[in-house]
Amino acid sequence: MSNIGEHVRILIVDDELGAREALELILEDDYELESVNTGREALARIKAGSFDLVLLDINMPELDGIETLKLIKAYDESIDTIMISASDSAKKATAAMKCGAYDYITKPYEAEEILTIVERALERRSLQKEVCFLRSERALQFGNFRMVSHAPSMQTVFEMIEKVAKTNTSVLITGESGTGKELVARAIHGTSQRASKPFVPINCAAIPSELMESELFGHEKGAFTGASCRTTGKLEFANGGTLFLDEISSMKIELQAKLLRVLQEMEFNRVGSNSTIKVDVRTVAATNCRLDEMVKENRFRSDLYFRLNVIPIELPPLRKRQGDIPLLANHFLTKFNQLLKKNIKGITQQAITVLERYPWPGNIRELENLIERLVVLGKDGHWIDEKDLPFELLLREEVYTHTLEGNPGDIGLIHARQAFERQYILRALDRYRWNQSSTARSLGIHRNTLLQKMKSLSINQEGENT
Repeated sequence: MSNIGEHVRILIVDDELGAREALELILEDDYELESVNTGREALARIKAGSFDLVLLDINMPELDGIETLKLIKAYDESIDTIMISASDSAKKATAAMKCGAYDYITKPYEAEEILTIVERALERRSLQKEVCFLRSERALQFGNFRMVSHAPSMQTVFEMIEKVAKTNTSVLITGESGTGKELVARAIHGTSQRASKPFVPINCAAIPSELMESELFGHEKGAFTGASCRTTGKLEFANGGTLFLDEISSMKIELQAKLLRVLQEMEFNRVGSNSTIKVDVRTVAATNCRLDEMVKENRFRSDLYFRLNVIPIELPPLRKRQGDIPLLANHFLTKFNQLLKKNIKGITQQAITVLERYPWPGNIRELENLIERLVVLGKDGHWIDEKDLPFELLLREEVYTHTLEGNPGDIGLIHARQAFERQYILRALDRYRWNQSSTARSLGIHRNTLLQKMKSLSINQEGENT
């Protein structure tokens, strides 16, 4: 009945041995069970371990079911509880529901009834955990994992994604910042048998080292100063699904040993707890560093590196993806036209030429951000042209081109100045709707000088309005 990777633990609390045995008989094939006969023992077990559901008898000596329920909810509000009673009392049922019980059933009960209510409670708990996680992940991007490329190097990546998605093997994705490592991880998850389970990303570089252990494993109430309640870690959220460890090279060496144990044993302890939690996660890690070099420098554990690097996938930088820049630029244009409800008609060939010559040190992320900016600032019904591109883009493109040619010393007085002048004049012409006389006056030069500059800088006189 339980789905892949689930280790559902249910605590049965009833002072009658026969009632406990009857429930165990009904549930033991599908769930991991523990049974106790008092409310106090139930609380002790809950504090010592992790339970997904409690079946709790109302009529017990010393500490009755209602009082036990109140104490359970005070300790961990997230644990669902189904109350059981030998009498069909509306008063007791109402009291139990007010105290936070999920449901109320009466003895004698049918096996099918118990199984249905338990399954419904666990489905709600799973949904609540997923909602809780999504709310906590402000950086989580929604949408599909569609990847766009014609480059032969990326076709190899696509083939690797298709192959590894069918397995549970660990994957290490390498590549420069902005090359789309998380997108590849999502594609692996989304085409695997775990697709219906959570994809849980964690940026190892963005979380302070002293909080990283709690972020991964969760913590118990009172485990450290400020731990006011039990917290579920990312590993537990990812149970049955995929854990994506971005910037894994930033993880402290001390925590690497604990992560290695999880990957080997598929179990861990919350901070402040001795209770073992079993999980089934597929691990995908990513880095823009050379982990093999870090291993040689004793900055990364070799055993963890070999555990993560079972299937390596290397993403090429955008500058080496021949033919992909026009494809991606138009893909992002369509995307942001839809998102921002704009109607930018397209990107001119002149602008595409500049984009193709630029080295894109920030890779796909930089291109996506630029197109978003151009769509935001663009006018509906107009094209994105060379004059709309930022100065720094053209200047850096000139520097990069001539550095490759081996003439970096020529940049300052010649190429950089020409690139700047060309953009400056293009923007002035655009501001004055290509009225050359008005543009020349705004630049403080004669109209004939402007025409000479336009000719020398290959500025087309389209739209001339003298």
